[in-house]
Amino acid sequence: MFIDARTLPNRTAIETDLAIIGAGPAGITLAREFAGRNLSVHLIESGGFEGDPDVQALYEGESTGIEYSLIGNRLRQFGGSSNHWGGYCRPLDEIDFERRDWLPFSGWPFPRSELAGYYDQAAERVEIAPGKFTDETYWREKSGEQLLSLATGRLEIQFVHYSPPTRFGQRYRDDLERAGNITTLLNANVTNLAGQQNGRDVKHLDIATLTGLRHTLKARAYVLATGAVENARILLLSRDHNSRGLGNAHDLVGRFFMEHPHVSGFGEIVMTDKSRLPRIYRERVKADNRGAQVAFKPSAKFMREKKLLNATFQMGVAGAYRAENARPHGDPQRAADHVDMLQASRRLLTDGATVLDSDDPSYSGVWLGLGSSCEQAPNPDSRVTLSGTKDALGLQRVRLDWRLTEQDRRSYVAHVRSLAQEFGALGLGRMKIDIEDDGKWPRRVDGGSHHMGTTRMSDDPRSGVVDRNCRVHGIDNLYVAGSSVFPTSGTANPTLTLVALALRLADHLKGKLA
Repeated sequence: MFIDARTLPNRTAIETDLAIIGAGPAGITLAREFAGRNLSVHLIESGGFEGDPDVQALYEGESTGIEYSLIGNRLRQFGGSSNHWGGYCRPLDEIDFERRDWLPFSGWPFPRSELAGYYDQAAERVEIAPGKFTDETYWREKSGEQLLSLATGRLEIQFVHYSPPTRFGQRYRDDLERAGNITTLLNANVTNLAGQQNGRDVKHLDIATLTGLRHTLKARAYVLATGAVENARILLLSRDHNSRGLGNAHDLVGRFFMEHPHVSGFGEIVMTDKSRLPRIYRERVKADNRGAQVAFKPSAKFMREKKLLNATFQMGVAGAYRAENARPHGDPQRAADHVDMLQASRRLLTDGATVLDSDDPSYSGVWLGLGSSCEQAPNPDSRVTLSGTKDALGLQRVRLDWRLTEQDRRSYVAHVRSLAQEFGALGLGRMKIDIEDDGKWPRRVDGGSHHMGTTRMSDDPRSGVVDRNCRVHGIDNLYVAGSSVFPTSGTANPTLTLVALALRLADHLKGKLA
């Protein structure tokens, strides 16, 4: 059942067993796990079925660190940001869960094996099941091509899967409508988690609409699933019995904000013969209603030896050179550099033989555009706080101070060089590196719209906001779902992992609420 909170009488008091705040991938996944059970569930969503600029404006805030758009990275409506999700899926790597002596604040409370079964279920929810993320035999057979044996030991490959992409609000709306024990409350903004006097429990939620109505909702258990920025904001705003905010006894709420830094124009690869690079390395390949493409990533052995963070690289054909005076690249200097590199590569890599992938005698080769994603080191100074300005509901807006470190930059540069060395060692082509190891980040660094880390997970309340079961330390009935609980970011897009964690949390709550 769906109810618009704007249609309820003012000051309606609601009671339920489980309250889930936020109807994005995590919240919808969690709610569906309780369909048909002898428990009442309320799923509370700030927006409606369609985008509304007034609702979306509640995301506005200040960016005081690396320039970042708060309003453009998330969608405040039913289905959440899955409504503009690109569909990239792969699990985090085993090393991402480990405590690494060269990476302060690293280590999850459990190994990746704890999520193995949940990753399988998550693959079904995002419609890529069964996952074939490392199965080279499968993709060799499906692509009909021999895959590369990498040469340097610094890199390995994984197969990124592409969800349709699954729009959670559209895909699972009927399931929630049919579930007689689940009520979805739309256009309902949670403004406060009201705490008990003892500080150990949430007593009720305060809810407001943009039309001026006020409601309350009381539950046995509460789950915050509004994204890493808003999860932190709601906790910081909930100050009934703690001026620092709920769950913030150790000043950790909002800290350790992580993104996946994306740098463009850091390098390009030229090849005299693109057919020497199997198609799945340079474009998506479809098989069994599933799309995938190779991603290059550093081996765990190399990261441990050199004490580096994680990274991911993908590539695609960006242009073809068919004559020495052709300039398909928009930058004339880069185009000239490419021609010089292709002429050298032709002599070195083909020994002057005819190029294999074109009958055009003027054909010279191709250049590959590169995309990257880097792991960000957990940094307590990269954080979400509250600003002095207020939104339409009278709530303090967010202030985001996104910061990167020298450790992040050094790892990124090292992996760019490893990619160049790998292509040279394989005799496939040559890479022009366009990033300097000068101690500075490029002028422009973007994020992947992947908000992580602001309510990080740890068994020790002095180093995390939630425990291994995603329960807020010191509060018996409050939990957090989504990528805000990630202690480290890895480089995999977070959706698959946050869905797996939501499924794991559902199992825990079934036991608690039985």
